[in-house]
Amino acid sequence: MRVLVLPADGIGPEIVDAAVEVAKAASRRFDLGLVFDYDDAGFPSLKKYGTTLRDETLEKARTYDGIILGTQSHADYPKPELGGRNISAGFRIGLDLYANVRPARSRPFIPTNMREGRTMDLVIMREATEGFYPDRNMTKGWAELMPSPDMALSVRKITRHCSERIARRAFELAMTRRRKVTALHKANSFHMTDGLFLECVRAVAREFPEVELDDLLIDAATAHLVRTPERFDVIVATNFYGDIVSDLASEMSGSLGLAGSIMASDTHCCAQAQHGSAPTLAGLDKANPTSMILSVAMLIQWMGEHHGKPELANAGKAMEAAVDKVLAQPACWTADLGGATGCKAFGKHVADAVSAM
Repeated sequence: MRVLVLPADGIGPEIVDAAVEVAKAASRRFDLGLVFDYDDAGFPSLKKYGTTLRDETLEKARTYDGIILGTQSHADYPKPELGGRNISAGFRIGLDLYANVRPARSRPFIPTNMREGRTMDLVIMREATEGFYPDRNMTKGWAELMPSPDMALSVRKITRHCSERIARRAFELAMTRRRKVTALHKANSFHMTDGLFLECVRAVAREFPEVELDDLLIDAATAHLVRTPERFDVIVATNFYGDIVSDLASEMSGSLGLAGSIMASDTHCCAQAQHGSAPTLAGLDKANPTSMILSVAMLIQWMGEHHGKPELANAGKAMEAAVDKVLAQPACWTADLGGATGCKAFGKHVADAVSAM
């Protein structure tokens, strides 16, 4: 099976190299025959082609079994009309990667940012193609505008189609876990938009009587997440809420650098670390590649599940287990965890752990 690799910006090339090394070790160990092809995105693409993401790259990505996307320095890109295209948004819309799946879990051997005795093991299912994001919720044009220099407006789009399908993915996932879904909303203020989302979630819930449905106002949900993170299993949310809450959950569980993430449609999947490009760390071999490694592990599991190849799913799970095995050794921790191990060395430790399984 073929995987397209786009290292992109900042620490992207370093953490992607570490993740690919681990994936290659898994490919050898489980006889997967994975092939990795590289292309440019972000600043390397802007320099070569005048845009951070070419339409040709998106079209090529459609022909691959999986995609690995490195971190992007969106804040430093030029304006879209000058080639600074939002890469994540381009993939989410171009390949309809509507489900941003973001797990967060605590580990007994990693210090957390939770109160003593608290644990966390949840997955956030974030709708990723509409909502409050003005760069992806219109067929043409931009969903923000300024009628005058002193007035700015933003349009939020919520559809029944997108709400129902992310809800269904959340309930399907919950059936494989602890059978509880929590829907986040603010329907007491956004009567129509969050009201429609909540209506769709409740309709889908009727198809899954074995799964308990809970719903929380987004502001109350943040308090519950801090106070009793154990109450959450699968969280389903619109784009904006899911983006914010997933960062909160990951940081509480230990670090944003410890959580994997994929963007998936019904036919395509892209691995992308939860965190940003950290340009000040680029080239210093100090980045923690855990998030990228776990994201690639999730991608490989997705490929196995959607292509009927259990060996791929097993390889992805082995990659996750290898990460935990290495993280359980403080001598292997990277700088963000208080250690001195470099990005490349950490990747090698995980690759060696996979090979030894």
